[in-house]
Amino acid sequence: MNLSAGIQSIPLSDGNQIPLLGLGTYGDPRTTPKGSALECVKLAIDVGYRHFDGALVYFNEHEVGQAIREKIADGSVKREDIFYCGKLWNTFHPPELVRPALERTLKTLKLDYVDLYIMELPMAFKPGKEFYPKYKDGKYIYHHTDLCATWEALEACKDAGLVKSLGVSNFNRRQLELLLNKPGLKHKPVSNQVECHPYFTQPKLLEYCRQNGIVMVGFCPLGSSRDSSWVNLKSPPLLEDKLLVSIGRKYNKSSAQVALRFNVQRGVVVIPKSFTRERIKHNFQVIFDFSLTEDEMKAIEALNKNVRFVELLMWSDHPEYPFHDEY
Repeated sequence: MNLSAGIQSIPLSDGNQIPLLGLGTYGDPRTTPKGSALECVKLAIDVGYRHFDGALVYFNEHEVGQAIREKIADGSVKREDIFYCGKLWNTFHPPELVRPALERTLKTLKLDYVDLYIMELPMAFKPGKEFYPKYKDGKYIYHHTDLCATWEALEACKDAGLVKSLGVSNFNRRQLELLLNKPGLKHKPVSNQVECHPYFTQPKLLEYCRQNGIVMVGFCPLGSSRDSSWVNLKSPPLLEDKLLVSIGRKYNKSSAQVALRFNVQRGVVVIPKSFTRERIKHNFQVIFDFSLTEDEMKAIEALNKNVRFVELLMWSDHPEYPFHDEY
């Protein structure tokens, strides 16, 4: 898929549409000032964003929901203009907990439905009040994972009108196949949200998703923060890459805009997160008014180092840890 300039949304396999550029709303709850998500989502809607990626475990869905509702109330947008993606956290995988988790998100957002609801990870944790349950020795408490049973509970949520589309996140090929081959599958996953950027281009997973009508949504499309507590720093800072900088000069764009354009042109939805006003504007305004040449796309693809920024090694002993497989 080589998308020309100007195209801002692509179809999902269930007939709905997803905007190619969204705003990620994660901010470390320990360091992000209260109100940041509220103000940034309102600004983003004013700039032109219509796709917002959130989650219950970001602890700011109340702010994101308030921003969306305020912009609907002042006539800037209608509800159907907005595409909101929420996520099912690891402690809610047992089928009887799936709908209550989604209803909790809807209550927090104060919205009647979400546009996309995804399994945030294929790894289940012990259900309970703690989102990150641990034993006294600090090890995480896992729970038996039955991805197909969880998926059936999600299908029931779609049938009940609580969500328009269903997807997954951080699933490898084997885990996707498990769902796609599930007996009695009613609604197949329309998307798989995974790390994707010029240093980690995911060619095999992208091709598998394309063959099966699954849209890839790329998180960390500009690389990641340099927080060594959870980010692999073996990869150098993406936005300082000489090729991205030089291609940017040609088009009068930044390396960030080139990195976003690269994925969008491959049909990969991008959800850069930012609580910086200038960056929110910068990322949106000028990735739809130019196209990279075929040679430039190939040159950027060749930057692939096959090294993840987000490895989630603290959970690598989980039976369903997705990153032991090649893709």
